[in-house]
Amino acid sequence: MSEENKRAGTRQWAGLAVLVLPCVLASMDLSVMFVTLPSLTADLQPSSSELLWIMDVYGFLLAGLMITMGTLGDRVGRRRVLLTGAAAFGLASILSAYTSSPEVLIAARALMGIAGATLAPSTLSLIRNMFHDDRQRATAVGVWTAGFAGGAVVGPIVGGLLLEHFWWGSVFLINVPVMILLLVLGPLLLPEYRDPKPGRFDLLGALLSLVAILAVIYGIKLTAEHGFGWIPALSILVGLAVGVLFLRRQRTTVNPMIDLALFRTARFTVPLLINALNTFAMIGFSLFNWQFMQLVLGMSPFESALWSLPTFLVMPVGIALATSMAHRIGKPTVMIAGLLVATAGYLALSLIRTGSGIGYLVGALTVVSLGIGGVAAVVTEVILSAAPPERAGAASALAETSAEFGGALGIAVLGSIGTAVYRSQMASQAPTGLDPTELAAAKETLGGAVDVAQALPHQTAEALRSVAFDAFTHEMRIAALVSVLVTTGGAILIATMLRLPHKAQQP
Repeated sequence: MSEENKRAGTRQWAGLAVLVLPCVLASMDLSVMFVTLPSLTADLQPSSSELLWIMDVYGFLLAGLMITMGTLGDRVGRRRVLLTGAAAFGLASILSAYTSSPEVLIAARALMGIAGATLAPSTLSLIRNMFHDDRQRATAVGVWTAGFAGGAVVGPIVGGLLLEHFWWGSVFLINVPVMILLLVLGPLLLPEYRDPKPGRFDLLGALLSLVAILAVIYGIKLTAEHGFGWIPALSILVGLAVGVLFLRRQRTTVNPMIDLALFRTARFTVPLLINALNTFAMIGFSLFNWQFMQLVLGMSPFESALWSLPTFLVMPVGIALATSMAHRIGKPTVMIAGLLVATAGYLALSLIRTGSGIGYLVGALTVVSLGIGGVAAVVTEVILSAAPPERAGAASALAETSAEFGGALGIAVLGSIGTAVYRSQMASQAPTGLDPTELAAAKETLGGAVDVAQALPHQTAEALRSVAFDAFTHEMRIAALVSVLVTTGGAILIATMLRLPHKAQQP
């Protein structure tokens, strides 16, 4: 039996279970801060600027260093990079938990981001080499996808439970035993893989890729928070310019970080774009469903996290259906079907009203999750399979980076559209009796309107909340319609441009 057709055994599946653990934690640490923030702020008393960096530095470095870490794993060994990153992640988690100043917490979160950037590309590229059988690899990637998605959902729930009994640093300490487990079991269950002819590591290329990604994502985030302006535009332009320099270097250097030949085939570029579009809609729309639950329906962060569980629990169902059907009807067909299912969910969300209730919201989001889960698993496996085994780390990193860009763009674009819609409606329909300061705060955000209403007489407060809730659900409907266009466009793109080899579509 050839190496490519060798089926995985018990050791490989046990190794997969070990690989999923750091993925869950890396994803949890992106979302757990939402419930940790109030108690952390009360204890450390950071400035507004420090608070933003506490929230953002982890995600920034996670996104900016994935390509570098994926390429490094290809050269020096994927298991070695994974275990080194796991040890650093655990130590940085301890530092985060016991810090007594905002500055140290920012530094610790930065170290967590650097270490976390090793986890996704290393785990995914190891899966590429551990599972040679197409069906088994598809299942393994599906499990990996569910782990990442699950971490984002479970983070606020676990954080909420811990904060009921312990101090805010406990949300970081849960990383430590898991990373110790990975360090113990990793050498026993995970084989080492590296490029047999790696060449020299391109340090300048790594620096250029980091600057390009960070500058673009920072500009997008500024746009999402403050609207269009010359500072975010300049940041994006600088990032794009450095990105052009990075690509030019990749064409001319002897040992490039990324094989640009991969981008000449639709088999690689189309799935990357679909991955970005998928997360554009999913992450972008998450801005609205959390606010709807907490501000419109009046739920606590912990309650809203519990209500989000059905959307997570149905995701493995979508993944299992997609991976089992991919070898029967073809991966492009499965991805198209998943995007159309998600489109149906977004169409339902485009009809939401203030009085729709939690059942309607969760039902529609569950449909979205069912479709998106299947697409995410299959599209990741297609990207991974399109790259040669020795470049699996770089391909894995590109897959994750495309998702990061898609999510950042989704937040910026849908957030900006939604904000414009909300402010326009509030400007024309805000109730009389508000002073200029109150009116300005109410027009700014839904949270501002809810805060203003608490200090108003009952009748005026009810009128303000009613107008603000209607304006917010209006922007929510517009965002859902944009998501419909995005997922439908993705399905059309696959139908017209993606043709996979015959072998990959046969049972």
